[in-house]
Formats: sequence, C-alpha cells, structure tokens
Amino acid sequence: MTQQQPWNPNDAGVLRLPSGRLVRGRALRRPLPADGPSPTYAVYLLGKQPPEVPWEAHWLRWPDFRLPTERARAVELLTEAWSRTPADRVELACGGGRGRTGTALACLAVLDGVPADEAVDFVRRHYDRHAVETPWQRRYVRRFTT
Repeated sequence: MTQQQPWNPNDAGVLRLPSGRLVRGRALRRPLPADGPSPTYAVYLLGKQPPEVPWEAHWLRWPDFRLPTERARAVELLTEAWSRTPADRVELACGGGRGRTGTALACLAVLDGVPADEAVDFVRRHYDRHAVETPWQRRYVRRFTT
C-alpha cells in the first residue's frame, strides 16, 4: 500500500479522528472542491448507484433519512474505510453530506475508539453540527459494532 499525500486537516469536510487519522465527508450534490487532491478511496452512501469516479469507490445502499439496507456490508465497508485512512485519502459521502455521511463518520469514530454513546456528539463538534439527522441514525451509531 503506497502512502498518499493526506487530506489537509483544515479543508472543508475533513474530520480528524482521535487517533489522528483523517477522513473527508462530503455532499455529492455539491461539486468536488476545485483545489486540493481527490480521494483515493471512497464509500458512497446512496439509495441508488452513484456515477463512476476515477478512484476506487464502493456503493453502500443507504436511502436518504434511513439506515443501510445491508448491515453486514455496512460494517465491512466502514471498517475497510477506517483501516485505509492511514495510507489513503478516504471520503464518505451522501447526497447532502450530513445525515448518512455524519452517521458513517460517527461509526468510524467508534472504530477509532470513541465510545459509541459519544460518537454523534464528536462528529457534530468536529465535522457538522447538524450531522446524524434522525433518531434511528443516532441509535445505529450507539449500537454500531464490528
């Protein structure tokens, strides 16, 4: 695995996990940032298949305001995303960049050692104060385990 230039921790959407790992959350309805690097690995959290991108990407079927349709696949892809953060520029993204993306980022925070009952607050403090939009998304994070 080749080490990539990391995300700039000051760029919009970049979350620094407690271990120092960096991951970017993004709204797919907005264009890619014009400046800065592209992801090298991404997980797209959408109800329908996303368009092709020139980097390695996986689709996790996750309808808006809901939860992933396949729990085991969600755990697999989010664990893979977390494990790749030291060497890749990992991006998690949904349509608006808040609900599903915030939920997935909170799950990565759990994998990084944040207690599950504190992960939503962590993401709201360090990524977006409106992240994780529904009660069932908050419950999903509290119960997220590998």
